[in-house]
Formats: sequence, structure tokens, C-alpha cells
Amino acid sequence: MTTHTRQPSAPAPEDACFRHPALFYATEEEYAKGVGGFIRGEASRDQPVLVAVPDERLPVLRDVVGDAHRSVTWVDMRASGRNPGRILSMLQEFADRHADRSAAIVGEPIWVGRTAAEAREATRHEALINLAFAGRSATILCPYDISLPEDVLQEAHRTHPVVGDLDGYRHSPHYADPLTVCRDCDAPLPEPQAPVVLNFGQRNLGGIRDTVRDWGRSVGLSAERHTDWLLAVNEATGNSVRHGGGSGTLRLWRTPDTAVAEVTDRGRITDPLVGRRRPDPLSPGGGRGVWMMHQLCDLVEIRTPPSGLVVRLHVALG
Repeated sequence: MTTHTRQPSAPAPEDACFRHPALFYATEEEYAKGVGGFIRGEASRDQPVLVAVPDERLPVLRDVVGDAHRSVTWVDMRASGRNPGRILSMLQEFADRHADRSAAIVGEPIWVGRTAAEAREATRHEALINLAFAGRSATILCPYDISLPEDVLQEAHRTHPVVGDLDGYRHSPHYADPLTVCRDCDAPLPEPQAPVVLNFGQRNLGGIRDTVRDWGRSVGLSAERHTDWLLAVNEATGNSVRHGGGSGTLRLWRTPDTAVAEVTDRGRITDPLVGRRRPDPLSPGGGRGVWMMHQLCDLVEIRTPPSGLVVRLHVALG
């Protein structure tokens, strides 16, 4: 991509209220001009601005924004968005806190170094933004480094109604229905080697939790991550008993740097936005367990094959 010096024009509106453009950049200069210019422009209009980008990009943008940064909320996406499944909740909560105004958000959910599985779930997140924010007064600008894998860049054209660079924005001819993109993200999960396999139901759920606790310690989870691990697996197995036919199968294994638990049962998840918003504790609706799994884990992969439901939970070792 050629380096440009001209500021991009304003993103074309996708609908009367919500805008979700992708900005492709090749250099730090392009990033500073395109993303920094957007932030500075929104902040100068006294709009609430959330900037959630990888930590190394934050100083670049702060330098560009200057004094306008006082109205900007800065978030390290590497930490807060390590699990792509919890990003949407963060964006919605920011917009909810400023419901009387039009929120402006920069969200960079995919960066060089994301694993293929993380990038796939981040693509799912990008598609779900279009469902969760439909009709809301907000703009979510998503920067994409053009050195990302080609398939990731192609998916960005499918998840953003408007795409652009420093030459300007245009409607994406490849934009696809969000549910279609989500179905395309449901690639079969790879099979693990020699997992521990445990069948469970209501009667032996306590014993299963003891086994999970001991196994987590044996593979090297730190004290803090071990607690997260136990809570997440407890939620998954408890959901199977309550909503997945009363029983399920738990598989445990480790990779060189991750502890993985997979729960399968006869349940179904039909709403793709389940677990993507902090649940109301007074609401009788579901979603609390899935939301907690997303908050506690570094990656959550959910699949709904004909046989039922598969929930795979990843937590980093150490």
C-alpha cells in the first residue's frame, strides 16, 4: 500500500445512526493520521471517545490527540480484549454510559501475532457488532494492519459495511450478513491429543470439580489463573446440567502454553449474542454463565453441531 499524507474523509454512513468502518493502514504514520485524526475530531466535538487498541499504539495516538485526550478513555486491547468474546460487552457498556450522546469508539481486535483461532473469534466479534449496535447512535472505527494474513483482511471487508484508507472511505461490495459470517466462523475444532475424558451429571458434579481443581494445579496454572479456570469450568459444566440435558462430557488437555477444557452436551445456543453483554442480575433471562466464561478465559470457542453444544475454554499457563 502506498503511504499517503492526506487526511481521510469522514466515513460514509451505513445507516442513519450507526457507522462501522474499517481503516486499513500500512505504516505508523498512516495509523497516526487516520486513527488519531478520527479521535481528535470526535473529541473536539465533545463526543465521548473510547480507544481500545494494542498497548504499543496508545502512545502514538496520545501524541496525535494532544490536549483533546482529556475526553478520551484509553484501553489496552491486548489485555482487555485478549479474549475476543469479551470485547463487545466492553463497547456496549461504554455506549450505555453515554446513552445521551453518540459514542465514538476505536476498536482494534486483530493485530499481528493473534493466533488463527483468536482471529476467527475476533472476526465473529466484528460481525456481531453490526447486530448489537444496529439502530444505535455510535461510530466504531476498526483499524487493520495490511500486513495481517490475507484471509483476515478479506473477512474485514465482509464484516464492515464501509472500508477505507487515507484516500477515503467507500461502501464494501463484500459486506455480508452478520449471521452468515458467524456461521462461516464455525470451523470444526481441531482434535486434541490424549485428553483426560470425564463424563458428568448432577450426582458427580462435585467430584468432577475436584478433579478439575487438581488437574489445573498439575499443569502449572498460577494461583490467580487457577481460580479463573475453576470458575469457568464450573460454569460450563453447571450449564450442561441445567440447560444441556442434565449431563455432559468434559475433556481436559494442555498445549505448551495453555490449559484447555472442552464441555459437550445436548444443549443449544440459538442467540449469537448470548454472553456478549453483562447480564442484568435481576433479569430472568439467561446468558450469565457464558458471559462469565468470556470474562474469565483467554479464548472461548463455541460450536453447535447437530449433536448439541461444544464449549472450549482456553486459559494461559503461568
